Amino acid sequence: MSHHIRPARPAEFATLGRLLVDAYQRLPGMPDAREQPAYYAMLADVAARARNPAITVFVAAADDDDAPLGCVDFIGDLAAYGAAAELAAHGDAAGLRLLAVRPDARGRGIGLALTQHCLDEARARGKRGVVLHTTRAMTTAWRLYERLGFQRCSEIDFRQGRLEVLGFRLRFG
Repeated sequence: MSHHIRPARPAEFATLGRLLVDAYQRLPGMPDAREQPAYYAMLADVAARARNPAITVFVAAADDDDAPLGCVDFIGDLAAYGAAAELAAHGDAAGLRLLAVRPDARGRGIGLALTQHCLDEARARGKRGVVLHTTRAMTTAWRLYERLGFQRCSEIDFRQGRLEVLGFRLRFG
């Protein structure tokens, strides 16, 4: 399935929100929407994130019908990342959040393409690296990030309820 990366369109925001909620709810060990309703409401509200000028929601879209296959939030200014205090020392970096791929599109390089697009965007903006957070439940993403050269950055770890959220950073150059 060939695809291209582009910014999300407002008409797709609800679909992308459902994609994110579905993907995150399926992760083994991830708290569900009953345990963390505010988190799942944030996942679903792609429109709110897209209104933030520091955030670009990118979509991997199918070449044949332009349908969204996956998405990711690229954060050009870490003050908009959501963990600004922990990230203050990393102000020269961009952020990557909320990577998700439709279940029927997994295993086709879409998560890699979205992540690489964010890395390219960060370089184009003169950033010196990219930070992100993931959890042990996100094993596929974790392996992808490590293959790309991300390293653990424990000083930006935090807890979200009972969930341990772990920081990573990739430095350029």
